[in-house]
Amino acid sequence: MRERTDGPSYSAVRPRTSARIGVSAHAGHVNMPTGPPRRLDEEGSAMLEDKPRETDHLSLVTRLCRHIETAPTPPTLSELASLAGLSPHHLHRVFKATTGLTPKAYAAAHRAQKVRAELARGHSVTDALYGAGYGANSRFYEEAPAILGMTPTAFRAGGVRTTIRFALGQCALGDILVAASDKGVCAILLGDDAETLLRQLQDLFPKAELVGGDAVFEQWMAQVVGFVEAPRIGLNLPLDVRGTSFQQRVWQALREIPVGTTVSYAELARRVGLPNAVRAVAGACAANTLAVAIPCHRVVRTDGSLSGYRWGVQRKRALLQREAESPLFTPDAG
Repeated sequence: MRERTDGPSYSAVRPRTSARIGVSAHAGHVNMPTGPPRRLDEEGSAMLEDKPRETDHLSLVTRLCRHIETAPTPPTLSELASLAGLSPHHLHRVFKATTGLTPKAYAAAHRAQKVRAELARGHSVTDALYGAGYGANSRFYEEAPAILGMTPTAFRAGGVRTTIRFALGQCALGDILVAASDKGVCAILLGDDAETLLRQLQDLFPKAELVGGDAVFEQWMAQVVGFVEAPRIGLNLPLDVRGTSFQQRVWQALREIPVGTTVSYAELARRVGLPNAVRAVAGACAANTLAVAIPCHRVVRTDGSLSGYRWGVQRKRALLQREAESPLFTPDAG
C-alpha cells in the first residue's frame, strides 16, 4: 500500500472499450452444516415420532434446508412442518432461530442464487426462472431488480445496456475507484494501481457501459474520499447493494458496527442469528465490493488479531487506526 502525504484528489477517467467476461458480483450463499439428522430419512420425507430436543434442531433444520434446495418448487411452511413433525408456528420459530432466516426467506435466497448461477452459465431467462422454481414469469420479473440489480436479460449478458459511472482517484489508502449505477454507489475498490482497479470493475460488470463520471459524480467521489479520511463524518450517499439475502443480512450487520469499534467473526455470526456459520459470515465479508461503506474491516479474529481483507491487511490496519484516532464529528465543528 502506498501512503499518501498530500491531500485527497480524484479524477474521472474513461475506461478502455474492451471488457472481460465473468460475472462474479453475486457469488455466495448460506452455508449450512452438513450431516444427516437423526430423525429424518435420506430423502427428508419421514415424519418425526416426537418433538426434537434442542440438540436436534441443528440437524433437523439442516435436513429441511437440503429439502428446500432440492424441491422442484418452494415447499410451504405446512409441508415443512409436516416433515418435521412440528406445528407450523413451532417450526417457523426453530428454523429462524437456527438460520437467522424464515423458511420462506431461505427458499427465496436459494432460488435467487440458483437463478444467478443459471444466467451466469448462459442459460436462457425462461430456463433459469423455471429451473429455479418460479411458477410464473410475472413473479420473477417483479423480483428480478432486487435479486440481480438489473433486468434478467442484462444480467445474463453481463450487464449489457447497464450504465455504470465511475471515477478513479487517490486517498490516504492508495488508489480508489468509485462506481455507481442509476440506483446508487455499487462499488468502492481500493488498491495500488488504477488499471488493476478498472479491470476489477470490468470483471464485476463485464458488458456494462462504463463511463467517466460527470461533475455531479465527482462530488460523490469527493464524499467517499472524505469519508475515508474522516470516517466519523459518515457517508450520506445511496448504495446499490447487490448480493444474496444472506450476504445482505451480514452486510447490514456490518453497517451497524460503530466507528472505532470491532467485532469478531464469531460475534458477527451471532448478531445475524447464525452462531454456527462463522465461515459463511466470513465469506460474505470477503464478497463485499463496497469498501469502507460496508465496513468489513471492522471484523477481526476472536483474539483481536487481524485476518484477511479483500484490499490487504495493511489497509485494514490503517483503516482501524484511522477510525480509532478520528475525532468525533459535530455539525458545529470547523
